[in-house]
Amino acid sequence: MAAVRSLPAAAAVRSLPAAAAAVALAAGMLVAVAPAAHAAAGANLPFTSVEAEAATTTGTRTGPDYTQGTLASEASGRQAVRLNSGQRVEFTAPRAANAVNLSYSVPDGQTGTLNVYVNGVRLAKTLAVTSKYSYVDTGWIAGAKQHHFFDDARLLLGQNIQAGDKVAFESTGTQVTVDVADFEQVAAAASQPAGSVSVTSKGADPSGNGDSTQAFRDAISAAQGGTVWIPPGDYKLTSSLSGVQNVTLLGAGSWYSVVHTSRFIDQSSSSGNVHINNFAVIGEVTERVDSNPDNFVNGSLGPNSSVSGMWIQHLKCGFWLTGDNDNLVVENNRVLDTTADGLNLNGNAHGVQVRNNFLRNQGDDSLAMWSLNSPDTNSSFANNTISQPNLANGIAIYGGTDISVKNNLVSDTNALGSGIAISNQKFLDPFSPLSGTITVDGNTLVRTGAMNPNWNHPMGALRVDSYDSAINATVNITNTTISNSPYSAFEFVSGGGQGYAVRNVNVTGATVQNTGTVVVQAEAQGAAVFRDVTATGVGAAGIYNCPYPAGSGSFALTDGGGNSGWSSTWSDCSSWPAPGQGNPDPDPNRNLAKGRPATATGTQDVYTPGRAVDGDANSYWESTNNAFPQSLTVDLGSSYAARRLVLKLPPSSAWGARTQTVTVLGSTDGSAYSTVVGSTGYRFDPATGNTVTVPLPASTNLRYLRLTVTANNGWPAAQFSEVEAYLTS
Repeated sequence: MAAVRSLPAAAAVRSLPAAAAAVALAAGMLVAVAPAAHAAAGANLPFTSVEAEAATTTGTRTGPDYTQGTLASEASGRQAVRLNSGQRVEFTAPRAANAVNLSYSVPDGQTGTLNVYVNGVRLAKTLAVTSKYSYVDTGWIAGAKQHHFFDDARLLLGQNIQAGDKVAFESTGTQVTVDVADFEQVAAAASQPAGSVSVTSKGADPSGNGDSTQAFRDAISAAQGGTVWIPPGDYKLTSSLSGVQNVTLLGAGSWYSVVHTSRFIDQSSSSGNVHINNFAVIGEVTERVDSNPDNFVNGSLGPNSSVSGMWIQHLKCGFWLTGDNDNLVVENNRVLDTTADGLNLNGNAHGVQVRNNFLRNQGDDSLAMWSLNSPDTNSSFANNTISQPNLANGIAIYGGTDISVKNNLVSDTNALGSGIAISNQKFLDPFSPLSGTITVDGNTLVRTGAMNPNWNHPMGALRVDSYDSAINATVNITNTTISNSPYSAFEFVSGGGQGYAVRNVNVTGATVQNTGTVVVQAEAQGAAVFRDVTATGVGAAGIYNCPYPAGSGSFALTDGGGNSGWSSTWSDCSSWPAPGQGNPDPDPNRNLAKGRPATATGTQDVYTPGRAVDGDANSYWESTNNAFPQSLTVDLGSSYAARRLVLKLPPSSAWGARTQTVTVLGSTDGSAYSTVVGSTGYRFDPATGNTVTVPLPASTNLRYLRLTVTANNGWPAAQFSEVEAYLTS
């Protein structure tokens, strides 16, 4: 649920040896790599994802960006590839596959198709893309902006491909931003089990044209104590199912048996023993209307039920669970593109296990327990993979008793959300606050945490929040990996602005890598013990310790031993530390261009663009000869207020004096360039080290630096041995 905080505006400025999994990013694929001491985080998935920005493309790479409301900020990895008509992105298949699911975005109000190529051969099939399910507005949620920009589309390729094969997608007219491709080897459709009741035997229409609602109801009634079989096909339901109990609903596989409805099961109670397996439910929900039960399951499946192997897409919520769902198991499912929660245990959940699921592009919490009316107890979220919740948390625990959150992989949370939130935010009464022991173990959080526009300051990757009441439960946070959080790693806060205490927190065995601001963001009174927490690449300081409201009490951080890399404290409680893009070089005289990616319009022989930023003045880039103009572009990684360039040629006297005519251009997004310094002749002379300095205007702010050379009177090509950029004039 999207957190709404009641802090006044003035709150914005206020008077181990770790056993956790490491995170590897190789060839654009995010995986969790576990040491022997601990299980890998995330789900065991039937597909492998490849990021578009890691693929070959004729389009334009966008991002990274963490700004709420921007397309790249909602993308996996905060980067994507934009394709205009005729442009393509080509993936290298990471595994054997016969199907692909593509996460993409098109401009609001548009639809189109992508041509699909396998090893250069265009398929007869195309992939339809649409904005129909995107661009959601929730103005009643404080701090929300238009969001939910991406969608998923899937395709059976009709052939088997092998690892290393090339699969390309080409825009046919509509601008399409491609985020990530999931490659999967889909098994053949399953056969009808003996003794089952097929929905087609009761009149269901597998063409998707006729209304199959009554046929499903009749099959469920006829199969009590047995199995309802959903053969391959498309089935349209025009109203929800109820009275579902003591029955198994079984499909031929989620790529084959597809039910089209925005409300599948809606019932307040059930005697239970409901088992839902191996088909897809795809809805037509295009906006979020909280009063509508536009969910896969709304209410109760009853005790001892299960849901497995499902593909759930284009609904408001996957699961909104109330009533008796004791011992429910939800496993091995995909929940995609919901306008609100992926799954919410809405009170009274006992012994529920949610494990090994994949969730992408939720419009609220991907997984939540909310102890409304009565507490959720002894329930768990384990080994789930969550990507891109765009208006709340990856995992949220709002109250409850003896809850566990274990071995999950959460990435790319956006506005109003942390990777994991442990909270006493009640939203409504009666609410049961956190109690007993809350276990948060073995989780990996990647690029999680966000700027909260209601607070006007950031939320951490892992947040413990005494929003509406003090936290008195024991909260054990162990074996955690947090990497590339744009802001802080661990946050302790009283989000309602009342200064309630956060107590009894133990953080043991954490690895924090490249956090944008601080490792610990303490804004509440209370206490926590830290043991074996190691940090590298800290952006600003180790600790921000400024409880709010001022005078509400202090937060005590106890060093339990084994901690390293985060001992410093932010000293100014009247300001917020700014993200440091990892561990920034404290030297203001550093060369911003050194070692950064460089490209060029042309290259002569082995004299490649990277030689101009390698720190060696004796190596050089040389453009294609006799082909002016030629350009060299350097990506500085972030936007900088650069004030000076130093351009070099090899200092050897063998390089005679020459004048090159150069225009300096800059861009913040890599697409729109403006002139920073107009066309000027610069003389390189070995007598003065073959070095020239180019002052930049005081208004300069750029990420992409481009030098366009139109003439060189010493050689018929552009030449630079070093391109250096500095903050100082």
